[in-house]
Amino acid sequence: MTDEHTPVTESDLHAFVDGLLDDDRRRHVELFLKDHPEEAAEVRQWQAQAKDLKAAFSGYARFGENDRALLNSRTQSGAPASVWRKAGLLAASLLLFLSGAAAGVYADRLYAGNPPAETASALESLPRQSKTAFLVYASEKRHPVEVGADDEAHLITWLGKRLDYKLVAPDLRSEGFSLVGGRLLPVNGRAGAMLMYQDAGGQRLTVLLGKNAKSAETSFRFETSGSIETFYWIDGEIGYAVTGEVTRAKLQTIAEECYRQFES
Repeated sequence: MTDEHTPVTESDLHAFVDGLLDDDRRRHVELFLKDHPEEAAEVRQWQAQAKDLKAAFSGYARFGENDRALLNSRTQSGAPASVWRKAGLLAASLLLFLSGAAAGVYADRLYAGNPPAETASALESLPRQSKTAFLVYASEKRHPVEVGADDEAHLITWLGKRLDYKLVAPDLRSEGFSLVGGRLLPVNGRAGAMLMYQDAGGQRLTVLLGKNAKSAETSFRFETSGSIETFYWIDGEIGYAVTGEVTRAKLQTIAEECYRQFES
């Protein structure tokens, strides 16, 4: 089957925005967008969001003479993601942008090529599953979580073992949110975790973590559903999604803080 006859998927559109398609596939997507105004409008919105993200972090951008060598080394040798992340993090834990990345994706999230089908499927399902968990549990009055914040050590150990992941509960008090607790729940048919946070006014948000079938990385992405915003990404074996009824700017700040603490 030729590339021209391969249907354009949402993953293709995200890869188009992120500048990750090869020339033939990019031209195919461009032709598709000319005939599909709704998808074209959505792509323009994503491009505007990416531009805003890049502008927000432009003050932290750094370009070093070894950046390209690091990228090439990672692509050719398949170095562990943790090595690349450590090389890409500043001493102050600020996110590093790769100079020239078309959509403002972070350097340690640059993904060379289209994600595998399993990864694309997991990525597309993350915001939906995160929104569902938020809608079900954030409104629950008596039992929003299985283990409360008063037993945080047990909560983190328990969920971390089920995910086979060194889990931490991000401290979001600087953003006005305190940990309520968490629970075990299925994500993509496997054990996943949900952490819940609440501000002084009772507003809640959730952080969903699920295992990813393929070790891969993706750029950060937004999805809006009515008043609910979700900021999600995949990093190696774990997919993350932060969901809440807060402004996109606020959720972005919270998700970046979660990312920083998950990777520290």
